[in-house]
Amino acid sequence: MRADTMPEELGTSGPGEADESGFSGLAERHRRELHVHCYRMLGSFEDAEDTVQETFLRAWRRRETFEGRSTFRAWLYRIATNACLDLLAKRRPEPATGGEARWLQPYPDRLLDELPAGDADEPETVAVARETIELAYLVAVQHLAPRPRAALILRDVLGWSAKGVAELLGDSVNSVNSALQRARAGMREHLPAERQDWSGGEEDATLRELVRRYAEASVATDVRALASMLRDDVRFSMPPTPGLYVGRDAVVTFLTESGFEGMTGLRAVPTSVNRQPALAFYLWRQAEGAYLPLTIDVLRVTGGAITEITTFHDDRFPRLGLPERLPADGTE
Repeated sequence: MRADTMPEELGTSGPGEADESGFSGLAERHRRELHVHCYRMLGSFEDAEDTVQETFLRAWRRRETFEGRSTFRAWLYRIATNACLDLLAKRRPEPATGGEARWLQPYPDRLLDELPAGDADEPETVAVARETIELAYLVAVQHLAPRPRAALILRDVLGWSAKGVAELLGDSVNSVNSALQRARAGMREHLPAERQDWSGGEEDATLRELVRRYAEASVATDVRALASMLRDDVRFSMPPTPGLYVGRDAVVTFLTESGFEGMTGLRAVPTSVNRQPALAFYLWRQAEGAYLPLTIDVLRVTGGAITEITTFHDDRFPRLGLPERLPADGTE
């Protein structure tokens, strides 16, 4: 039997009568998957952290309302979803537009790995399935209005029933199914065309070699070599900086006009976020006598070519567990 169906482990008849320590212990078991859920809803790692904290606070205050008709886990998901909807209602009246989500932040794989790998139908495994945590999926989700977004995530990612989603949202089953149809249509519009053909991103030698070549060309600021790895319809963005560049020529033009070719003193450190290969770039700073964080490039690779580059700024390094500096001798 799963822990979220066993409130008696707290030594009481249920969460409603638990002391704060016991209640927190039971809730904490679900922190990571709730964080991923809020991250999908909001697109922001930091907003997700704040929302999980708000979820636990609301859950503690409302602990006596848990009647055991659903699992404790499902009860927490209901509270978390409503907390996300409340934040979205205050923060962003407009969904993402123009093919970009400027508030998007990366999610480190090391934290996704905190959830144990289990059977494909295990809730925790479903919660971090690769195809629904990649940046392309996150961007597409952000184009949806909040309530259809919640319906899609609960139904298609977490496998909730239409009735369960309707109860959470306070809608009829017909309304939920209608919203879900609109959401799925919106996802088809904004997801990459080859989405259904993605291989699952297995770390094979071909992918590793492409990432190595990309790192080498980037450190050498060799735009021609970088261009040779890009697919014709490659997409490039730098959240939260506005702008989406589509097509190899547009990306090459941006790199050339931004002065990239004139940069010196770069180093690259391989990493991974959102179940995608990534490279953290550091720039030599003479005054510091070290390489300091610059940017992180997250890559989407399809058919042996780079089809998307999402670049994040140096403020993401601490969240991703990356070094704050690299010494001159090349050690980390």
